Amino acid sequence: MNSLVIIGIAGCSGSGKTTLAEELAREMEGTLFYTDNYYRDLAHLTYEERCRQNFDHPDILESDLLIAHVRRLANGHTIRQPQYDFANYTRVPGAQKHLEAHRLLIVDGIFALHYEGLRALYDLSIYVDTPDDICYQRRLARDIRDRGRTAESVARHYAETVRPMAEQYVRPSAAHADLVVKGTESLDWSVEAVFSSLNKLGMLDLINAEQ
Repeated sequence: MNSLVIIGIAGCSGSGKTTLAEELAREMEGTLFYTDNYYRDLAHLTYEERCRQNFDHPDILESDLLIAHVRRLANGHTIRQPQYDFANYTRVPGAQKHLEAHRLLIVDGIFALHYEGLRALYDLSIYVDTPDDICYQRRLARDIRDRGRTAESVARHYAETVRPMAEQYVRPSAAHADLVVKGTESLDWSVEAVFSSLNKLGMLDLINAEQ
C-alpha cells in the first residue's frame, strides 16, 4: 500500500486555503505542493501581452506537468519543481526546487479540485468556502504586499477575470470535496475537522507513523 497520504485543498483566491494547507503541513510535518508554480511560462510574450492573459482560467496552468509531478511524488520519486515570478508572469530561469514527500503531501491551489487526473491522486479532498467580499479583501492585501500590484489593478483584475472565473470553475469544484470547511471560521476548527476526517479514513496513524 502506498504510504504517502495526499490531500488536495482548493478554494477561491483569498479563501484561506493556503493558510490551512500551511498549518496542516506544520502540524503534521507534511510537504507543501503549490500549484501556482505551474503557471505557463509566458517569457515569449511581451510584458504587455502577458498582462492581458487570463490567469484565472484553468488552461493557464501546465496541468499535464502538474499532474505528472504529483504522480511522481505519489510513487516515491523526487521532482524538480518550477518556480514562478508573479511580478513578470514568467518562470524563474534555471530556478527549480528539489521536492520529495514522505507520509503527507498537501496540494494547494484554486484549481486543486478541478482537474480530474489530479483528483484521482487524492486520499482526501478539501474545499475552503469563503464569501466573495472577504476573498477580495484578502486578495487585495496580498497582491499589493507580495506581488507588486496597485489597488486599481487588483480591483480591475478581480472584476474582469477573478470573480467570473471563480464562479465558473472554482466554486463548482466544491462538489468534488470530501470535506468543506468555512474560510471565516477559526483555523483551529478547520484543522480539527481535517484531523477528524483523516482519522475516520484510518490515515492519521499512517501520517504519524514515523514522525
